[in-house]
Amino acid sequence: MGEAAKPFELQLLGPLTVRRDGAAELLPASRKTRALLAYLTISGKPERRERLCELFWDVPDDPRGALRWSLSKLRPVVDSGDEVRLLADREWVEIRLPDEAVDWRRLKSLAQRGVARAPTEALQAAAGGGELLEGLELPRCERFRAWSVAHREDVVRWRGQVLRELTGRALPPETAIAHARAWVELDGDSPEPWRRLVGLLESAGRTRDADEHRALAERRLRAAGGQAPADLRARPAAVRAAAAPPAADIRFCSASDGVSIAYTVQGGGPPLVKTANWMTHLQRDAEGPIWRHWIAEFTKGRAFVRYDQRGNGLSDWNAPFSVEAFVDDLERVVDAAGLERFDLLGISQGAGVAVAYAVRHPERVRRIVLLGGFVKGWALHATPEERERREAMLTLTRTGWDLDTPAFRQMFTSLFIPDGGSDDQHWFNTTQKLSTNGENAYAIQRCGAEADVEPLLPRVAAPTLVAHCRGDAVVPFATGREIASRIPGARFLPLEGRNHIILEQDAAWRRFADAARAFLDEADGA
Repeated sequence: MGEAAKPFELQLLGPLTVRRDGAAELLPASRKTRALLAYLTISGKPERRERLCELFWDVPDDPRGALRWSLSKLRPVVDSGDEVRLLADREWVEIRLPDEAVDWRRLKSLAQRGVARAPTEALQAAAGGGELLEGLELPRCERFRAWSVAHREDVVRWRGQVLRELTGRALPPETAIAHARAWVELDGDSPEPWRRLVGLLESAGRTRDADEHRALAERRLRAAGGQAPADLRARPAAVRAAAAPPAADIRFCSASDGVSIAYTVQGGGPPLVKTANWMTHLQRDAEGPIWRHWIAEFTKGRAFVRYDQRGNGLSDWNAPFSVEAFVDDLERVVDAAGLERFDLLGISQGAGVAVAYAVRHPERVRRIVLLGGFVKGWALHATPEERERREAMLTLTRTGWDLDTPAFRQMFTSLFIPDGGSDDQHWFNTTQKLSTNGENAYAIQRCGAEADVEPLLPRVAAPTLVAHCRGDAVVPFATGREIASRIPGARFLPLEGRNHIILEQDAAWRRFADAARAFLDEADGA
């Protein structure tokens, strides 16, 4: 008896991939050979050898020999045991695969049968995936290129039908909104995806998000040469204000170099000042899933002071960046707020600012809480490999930040909140775009990379609690432990999780919040 055939799957949406029993197979290195596999699969019928030679090897040097070589490389990829899927004779070539083994055919079948009759599970399975034959280009094969463009347009149309249907079904709000966003990314030059997304956001009570997407839609549709329908035009400010929740009492002060810094004080009681970090926006933070639980937690029985970092949020965007300037901004904010003695909360890059201020003004700082902090930038200690990776991210930030697509900002979102849900990640992506521009995002990162307040750690006199998540991908766990070991008498709180900014649903949130409040309460009772 022959060997039993193994389960076989061919993925054409996204990078071309062949799987057996769920494991990816090694594909031939030749791009033309992989393109031949895709072409024969999508064709689904016998193709003449002459046609294939014209499509891929329209050269005088033995195109039939090149075709034979490619077919010899494909046989071990597509055939399994005694099951022969690649059939060829002197005139014809064919690949026979069941429709259920090919994601492109499953999507086509759904669209042809009518998405309205398809079960939701099948639609959701078909909604994902990337571009047809992502990354597989043959620049010198014009006929194949034209064929690829036509079939990619088919995929966009079919997937649009699937996403349109999904956004109209009775799904949880977060799921429906995620599908609407995918539809906008797929076909953002048409008004219908934007209309569906805005409607779903309003139904979920997220009027601020809906207004932002109206503005984005109007700009995108105008850039595409069209006009936004009346229901997608940005609403007048008076209407937006009536629908928005009460805003924080935002005030402004001037730094020593004249830069305007936006700050707010919420709640009442012993003051807790949060040093600025990447990225914040005082008008948005209380409404979004990244910071609203921080604000709710630390305004209970406390005066919680927050401010937007220079070059960010509501503070001046036209500003120079340095650790000295960041510390000066903190000095000006606490003076403008009329604070004499207060606690400091430093998150991420804000930890270094908190340390520097506490050493400069020990008489004004009662206690310090640090989370996910670093005090020495990567440029001062990174390996050559890490330096190369981070420099590449800086370049991408500068060139891609201001684009409408969130792909470049998603790099940071995936590092800062890798375990965040789709709404969390979308909110952070949007906040980053609204909070600053590409040049400032680049300059702020560069400043952090070259900062060094590590020598100041032994001089911190205020009692300090240092917390850090074990799986933090932005700042390694060992960095938090090192900071705690260098500050005299500091306590170290290890936390489980991967998020650099702890979200409300994280198991680490309640543990951190309770520990921080208890630590600060010790000073209140003294």
